[in-house]
Amino acid sequence: MSRFKRPGKVDSLAGFKTENTEPSIPYGLLKAARKSGQLNLSGRGLTEVPQNVYRLNLDTPEEAKQNVAFGESDRWWEQTDLTKLLLSSNQLTQLSNDIALLTGLSTLDLHDNRLSSLPNDLGKLQELQQLRISHNQLRSLPVEVCALKNLRSLTLQENMLENLPEEIGQLENLTELDLSNNNLKGLPSGLGHLTSLQKLNLSQNKLSCLPDSLGQLTNVKLLDCSKNQLTDIPASLSEMIALEQLYLTHNKLRLLPKLPAPMLKDFYVGNNQIEQLEAEQLACLKAISFLELRDNKIQTLPDQITLLSTLTRLDLTNNDITNLPASLSLLPNLKVLLLEGNPLRGIRRDILTKGTNELLKYLRGRIKEEPEKEDEGNTAMTLPSQARVNMHSITTLKSLVYSEKQASSVPDELFDAAADQGVTTVNFSKNQLTSLPPRLMEFQPSLLDLNLGFNRLTCSSLDICKFLQLTHIDLRNNELSDLPSEMNNLTKLRSIILNYNRFKSFPEVLYQMVSLDTVLLGNNQVGGVDPSRLIKLVNLSTLDLSNNDLLNIPPELGLCTSLRCLSLDGNPFRTPRAAIVAKGTDAVLEYLRGRIPT
Repeated sequence: MSRFKRPGKVDSLAGFKTENTEPSIPYGLLKAARKSGQLNLSGRGLTEVPQNVYRLNLDTPEEAKQNVAFGESDRWWEQTDLTKLLLSSNQLTQLSNDIALLTGLSTLDLHDNRLSSLPNDLGKLQELQQLRISHNQLRSLPVEVCALKNLRSLTLQENMLENLPEEIGQLENLTELDLSNNNLKGLPSGLGHLTSLQKLNLSQNKLSCLPDSLGQLTNVKLLDCSKNQLTDIPASLSEMIALEQLYLTHNKLRLLPKLPAPMLKDFYVGNNQIEQLEAEQLACLKAISFLELRDNKIQTLPDQITLLSTLTRLDLTNNDITNLPASLSLLPNLKVLLLEGNPLRGIRRDILTKGTNELLKYLRGRIKEEPEKEDEGNTAMTLPSQARVNMHSITTLKSLVYSEKQASSVPDELFDAAADQGVTTVNFSKNQLTSLPPRLMEFQPSLLDLNLGFNRLTCSSLDICKFLQLTHIDLRNNELSDLPSEMNNLTKLRSIILNYNRFKSFPEVLYQMVSLDTVLLGNNQVGGVDPSRLIKLVNLSTLDLSNNDLLNIPPELGLCTSLRCLSLDGNPFRTPRAAIVAKGTDAVLEYLRGRIPT
């Protein structure tokens, strides 16, 4: 008898058999999906989609094959069609035509995979409203996708698309189309048929021209054509009457495009080759609020710059400007003027470093003022306090101004004169106010713009949080160190200026105010920011943190891709180096993203 025990039954072919490699999905997940209509398989390392996912609403559930009793929550026959399927951040290289079995899908997320093609039967998903295919390896878009008549959002950024089918114009209900970061050299004229489109992103491609048909997109509010090779903009773009934001940075434009778009508020034309600004182009910008012209070759500013009466922010960083026209100070709404990197002459350095307000005041001093008339008729009246009330300004411009008086209070006569006038703008700057004037609350229903800069406020009154219509507030040059949490009630606030105060940290409440597009916090003592919360401010385009106490800049700040102007000068951090900071916002954000641990 052998001294060794004979092993159990051995499969002699075991070494030649291949294991079943079909990925396994927890049955409980599929069971829950039948009830909710949503299935999230993101980040599971899938190389293919399991067959039981495609057949989720076709095959009889396992529990139905067993002789068991069902409670109310387990009635498998009351299942819901799958409407939302998330397959992002996997390793999918292909998608089966069986995707057409999920006829009820309204959302399909395939972003961050390895797809080089899409199945033709994808076009059969007629209920589909959202299709995300970004961060894949697509070289072309199958024409069948253009049959998805109910599609509202199509995101295709970060692929390798070289062209688009002419039939893309059949997506008549599409409101958002993102084609950024591809290899597109041209666009089909059919793109102009997407008349429901509101957002179109064409940035970071290889476009040298845009089709005239883009002018037919009369509902587009945001058009991003930055980082292409454009040398000209078609005149038809002036027909995009709803356009509010236009990005043309990092192209090869030599002239500021002539675009009489009546709603255009934010115009980004930085990093081009523009040498001069012409009055004809400026006259078109009737609603402009933010004009970015940084990193061009502009040498002079024309006196017609005063045509931009609605302008609040002007970025002229890194140009060739040697002199500033005094007429620049006549822009009534200009709050931010960026001039770093220009060879300016005739203006002392200390004036330039004191900020926009002091610079405009200096330029106003260059204008020869006409002697004031003794008799001003009914447009003004002299009060016992010697305050002058400009009734024309109150009744016509809806503006109440009591500035540069060095007063500790505002006379009641001013409030009496402005009663029931629907005042929208109040300027009490450059006084000695230590608190909010109580009668300011009389303008609560109508006030949009409040300037309390250059006073002696030590805390922000809770009453400010009751002005629910406010879109702009200026609190610079006070003694503030915090903001009340109730300020998050100001859901329409777009910009807040807090320069030259005593903030030691980024105000907590600002992280919650998603309407903000401008936060100016320069010349404080801020020691850090939280990029994970800052990234949630999706509208934030301008952030000034210059001259603070930032010892390090978190790399995750590079993920705040909505930022178009980030000021970090004058902080004690070592990285990024000054040479990188000098290159501007885009270079800083790209550098920071490159330092994020993987």
